[in-house]
Amino acid sequence: MLKAMLHEAWMAMGANRLRTALTMLGMVIGVGAVVLMMAIGQGAQMAVQQTINSMGSNLFVVLAGFTSTGGARTGSGGAPTLTVADAEAIAELDGVAAVAPVHSGSAQLVHGAANWNAFVHGTTSSYFEVRSWNVVEGAPFSDSDVRSATRVALIGRTAATSLFGEENPVGKTIRIGQTPFVIVGLLAPKGQNLDGRDQDDMLIIPLSTAQRKVFGTPFQGAVRMIMVKAASAEAMPAVEKAMVALLRQRHRLREGQDNDFFLRNLTAVADSAAETTRVMSLLLGAIASVSLLVGGIGIMNIMLVSVTERTREIGIRMAIGARQKDILTQFLLEAIIISVAGCLIGLAVGIGGAVLVNLVTKSAVVISGSAVLVAFAVAAGIGIFFGFYPARKASRLDPIEALRYQ
Repeated sequence: MLKAMLHEAWMAMGANRLRTALTMLGMVIGVGAVVLMMAIGQGAQMAVQQTINSMGSNLFVVLAGFTSTGGARTGSGGAPTLTVADAEAIAELDGVAAVAPVHSGSAQLVHGAANWNAFVHGTTSSYFEVRSWNVVEGAPFSDSDVRSATRVALIGRTAATSLFGEENPVGKTIRIGQTPFVIVGLLAPKGQNLDGRDQDDMLIIPLSTAQRKVFGTPFQGAVRMIMVKAASAEAMPAVEKAMVALLRQRHRLREGQDNDFFLRNLTAVADSAAETTRVMSLLLGAIASVSLLVGGIGIMNIMLVSVTERTREIGIRMAIGARQKDILTQFLLEAIIISVAGCLIGLAVGIGGAVLVNLVTKSAVVISGSAVLVAFAVAAGIGIFFGFYPARKASRLDPIEALRYQ
C-alpha cells in the first residue's frame, strides 16, 4: 500500500516537474544557507580557539606603569616599576603555577647578508611553561644561562624563515647590533594572537642578556612585564586579588593611591572573544534559518494549489473507497518527498559552498556532522509541518462536492 502511494506521489510530482523543482528550490536554498553559515561560524570559532590555546592557559600579564612629563603621560610600560624581585615574590603566592619576568623590545637580527626586524623577549626558562610553548628543534636555555647572561637564543618560525630560509637554524649564529647569539632552539609555530600579531616573529634570549647586552635597564633588575600562570581557572580570581595586594605592598602605595602597574587577565579577554564568536555563529545560523521558513511556506503554497487542481481526482478516489487517512497519507507523502529531496540537494550545495569558501578565501570552515543532521532534521520537519495542512484539507473534502468541482 505504502509503495503504491509513493509511486503515485512520484508520478504526481513528475507531471509538474517545473513546479516541483521550484518548490524544492526553497528547501535547497534554506538548507544550503544553514549548512554554509554554520560551517563558516564554527570555522571562526575554531580559529579563535586555536589562537586562545596558543596564548597559553590561565594567564595574567602585569605591565609596568607610566610616567608623566609636563602633563603628557606615557602608555603602560613607560616607567620602570616592575622588577625581577616582584616576579619572585609573585611566584610564592598560593595558586600560582609559574612566573616569567620579561624585558622586551624590537631589534634588527642579522645573519650573513640577511637581516630581519623581530620582537625580542628577554626572559627566564619558566617562560616556556607559562606560555605552553614547545621547542621542536634543539632545546630551551636553562637557569644557568640566565645567571651567566649567556648569548644564546630560541627563534620563532617566521623569523627563522626570514633569516635562514628552509635551513635548520639550530647551531647558526646571528647578531643583534654587534652582539653575536647562537641559536639553540626552534620554537613550535603558534600563529597570530588575538591582536593579529605574528607570535612566531620572535626571538627569545635569557633575561640577564637582554638587560645587560641588548636593551639595557634604568636600574638593575627592572623588567617591562611579568607573565603569570595560575594553577587553574578556578584559582584565577584569588590569584589576581593576591597579586594586586602584594605589588601595592612591595611598591609602598598608600590607600587611595593609583596602582603603578597594569594587570591584564588574558584568559578573560580570550573567553570574551570566544563568546563573541559563538554568538555570531548562532546569529548566522538563525539568519540562514529564516530561508528554511520561507521554503516551508513555499511547500504549503504549492501543495494547496495541487489540492485545488486535483479536487475532482480526490472525489473519484473517495467515491471508490479511499478513506480520509489514505488521502492524508498520499498528499503528506508528496510533501515529505519534496522536503527530503530538497534537503539532500541543499546539503550538497551547502557543503560544496563551504569547501569553495575555504579554497577561495583560505579561511577556516568546519562542516560538523551534528550541524548537517540538525539542518536536515529541521528542514525536513518544516517541510512536513507545512505540508500537513494541505494534506489535511484534501482528506476532509466532501466527496460529492469534489466530484462536482470543475
